Amino acid sequence: MWIFLVTNLLLLMFVCYYFSSAVSSPLYSSSCRLQREFHLNGMHEAGDVVLGGLFRMHFFSTYPDLSFTSEPQQPTCYGFDVTGFRQAKTMAFAIDEINRNSNLLPNVTLGYSLYDNCVQLEIAFHASLSLVSGQEEQVVLRETCVGNPPVLGIVGDSSSTRSIAISTALGLYRVPMVSYFATCSCLSDRQKFPSFFRTIPSDAFQVRAMIQILKHFGWTWTGLLISDNDYGFHAARIFQSDLGPSGGGCLAYTEILPKGDNPAELKRIVDMMKKSTARVVIVFAQERNMIDLMEEVVRQNVTGLQWIASEAWTETTVFQTPRLMPYLGGTLGIAIRRGEIPGLRDFLLQTHPDLHHNNSYGDSMVNQFWEYTFQCRFAPPPAGWVEAGGALCTGQEDLENVETEALDISNLRPEYNVYKAVYALAYALDDMLRCEPGRGPFSGHSCGNLHKLEPWQIVYYLEKVNFTTSFGDQVLFDENGDVLPIYDILNWQWLPDGRTKVQTVGDVKKSAFKGEELTLDEDKIFWNFESKEPPWSVCSESCPPGTRMARKKGEPECCFDCIPCSEGKISNKTEDFWSSPQRDHCVPKKTEFLSYHDPLGIFLTATSLLGTFICAVVLGIFIYHRRTPIVRANNSELSFQLLLSLKLCFLCSLLFIGRPKPWTCQLRHAAFGISFVLCVSCILVKTMVVLAVFKASKPGGEASLKWFGVLQQRGTVLVLTSVQAVICTAWLLSASPMPHKNTKYHNDKIVYECVVGSTIGFAVLLGYIGLLAILSFLLAFLARNLPDSFNEAKLITFSMLIFCAVWVAFVPAYISSPGKYADAVEVFAILASSFGLLVALFGPKCYIILLRPERNTKKAIMGRDAVS
Repeated sequence: MWIFLVTNLLLLMFVCYYFSSAVSSPLYSSSCRLQREFHLNGMHEAGDVVLGGLFRMHFFSTYPDLSFTSEPQQPTCYGFDVTGFRQAKTMAFAIDEINRNSNLLPNVTLGYSLYDNCVQLEIAFHASLSLVSGQEEQVVLRETCVGNPPVLGIVGDSSSTRSIAISTALGLYRVPMVSYFATCSCLSDRQKFPSFFRTIPSDAFQVRAMIQILKHFGWTWTGLLISDNDYGFHAARIFQSDLGPSGGGCLAYTEILPKGDNPAELKRIVDMMKKSTARVVIVFAQERNMIDLMEEVVRQNVTGLQWIASEAWTETTVFQTPRLMPYLGGTLGIAIRRGEIPGLRDFLLQTHPDLHHNNSYGDSMVNQFWEYTFQCRFAPPPAGWVEAGGALCTGQEDLENVETEALDISNLRPEYNVYKAVYALAYALDDMLRCEPGRGPFSGHSCGNLHKLEPWQIVYYLEKVNFTTSFGDQVLFDENGDVLPIYDILNWQWLPDGRTKVQTVGDVKKSAFKGEELTLDEDKIFWNFESKEPPWSVCSESCPPGTRMARKKGEPECCFDCIPCSEGKISNKTEDFWSSPQRDHCVPKKTEFLSYHDPLGIFLTATSLLGTFICAVVLGIFIYHRRTPIVRANNSELSFQLLLSLKLCFLCSLLFIGRPKPWTCQLRHAAFGISFVLCVSCILVKTMVVLAVFKASKPGGEASLKWFGVLQQRGTVLVLTSVQAVICTAWLLSASPMPHKNTKYHNDKIVYECVVGSTIGFAVLLGYIGLLAILSFLLAFLARNLPDSFNEAKLITFSMLIFCAVWVAFVPAYISSPGKYADAVEVFAILASSFGLLVALFGPKCYIILLRPERNTKKAIMGRDAVS
């Protein structure tokens, strides 16, 4: 914590010094030069709005000796990184594609200013400050002392450590930074990094993905190797908290891989790996950490391990060699989502060096790529950046005639994240520019202005971004700036002919509705063991019958001894057994659920079937007498719909009886919710029709009937029922009810029940039914004294009063009822409310139709109207 605070303080002092010296220095104001020249390797394109980028163009850097007797020299970068260059060109391609898109940012040209971070914090930090301040000397026009406009946002960086430092500084000014490769979970802290976003999932999700793989194969005893930086430390913290007893596993060891050349420490770590009984090793580190480790693994010939790779090295080809595959074959790795970017290869083929700029300025990045690819050099050579020998570059060399990794677009993973990051910034800017004056989100309902853009305004719109790429992936950020996560799972396969292949064998993702999901195709996985089967990695085997577990003192919970049971006691592998009253043998636990063979279950089933039969009889009576005045006067179509919905209400109660199964748990509440909404909707519409008819009987009220015709009645019922269907669908997709064995009520009894999954979903379902019921009751109550021949409004008022009373009493009874009695309470509420509606609404009418037919005439109706 103290180190983090001191680092932030130093960064803040550096930022303040940078800006104050740049602005107030007489040297700068008179000659447009910074106090210290610091040449950055970059690639630029002008535009109305400029986006910045930070990419790794070189693998290594060295610093000269700092004697402080002369002006310090800048670092020397070497080891050109072709993949980093391809990522930078992907950003240039995305911007070019956006500029050619008339639907996105019309009349606005995007530009870019991309820099090499040279895997050094000092260089990356200097580049980021140059981008946001517009003071980098190489983009300053010396004649006018006017530089390019500061960037609106930055795509980068490729490292968590550098992103932490840079975003800490940029966050002070709310400059948005969208990283394509920084995965540290610490960057999800919105208080420390208020303007940081990323298109790669955080390590927290990556760790959970790995834990799901461990659970899938039953690996409860694993080793963890981490890198000596934020990337590794935060991952280790998440593993230690999530991979506990509740997570289903333990860590046999956690070791930090040394940064530099440290043979003694590497030997100690590999020795421990050999001695450990853990057969699964998770490595959460960068490629450079693994290189030294694998040298020691080969030297000691450590085989028989199942490696799990983090995304930082899972696709590194340097390890996929005949020399290392005997040790690393079968590795399972978490990989960034692979995407496709149509047109990228053609764009890369258009890359051409700029011969009009000195190599220290302008598009020096392209010139260095050209020198590396064609093994030539431009004259004069760029000082300190490239050490290439051979012929002079002419600039006319043909990229199509040379093999270069830069043109390989078969496995676009970081590039796909870069592509999404650029589009996220573009969509945010587009949303801001489409803002209608007077309806904006800023003070006074104002909108952003293209000529006075403020980076913090883009942060607001980035939080609202939601778009889908051409590859079909949805891009949106949560409240922490993290993208909707998805990872591919890769397997390193060692083919019989000696070749290696990286095969995608599954994925793990999180969706807005279903949560986290792991998908694995085990038939495609190559296991680097003689058995060709997954290894077994546990600290202690399960105790056999006749023994019990005894924890080992000082050991993780996964490690235990198996000792014989005490005299008079036995053990069994399954929890579905309980001791006998004599404590001398095990007997199966009793199971409890609302069964069809239970007296209570039999009674509820018979009542449900009776209600269904009565509904069918009433429906038959109404159909047979459909031309009689009493049926026609009370909206026969809605009456038929109401009787059908009541039948469904009675039948849905049967889903609550019997042993809970996945499909019954999911269907019971959906069927119950939709059936009752259909029923109450019909009653609500009947009430509205009564009011409309009465209003139409008054002078000038004929127009009201136009709004309650047959089509309008059907449409209203359909819309109201569809809302409940949407609620049920969202509930089932987000947190579906599932069967559950509950042992907390009784030690000797297993209660089978359906857990609702989402209490909020269940509450919304009941609340919507209650809302419609209360609305029907209020309308019917207002219309109770209207001159209705058959007191339809009074019958509706009475029926809804019964309905509401039943369900108000249901809530406390349901909450306080354990086990099967909770299901019985819900079934009773369904049957009671259904019978209440059936009897109250249709009882008086059936009485007149069957027993008092003389009152079922038009004359009788007109006569009663006259009396009233």
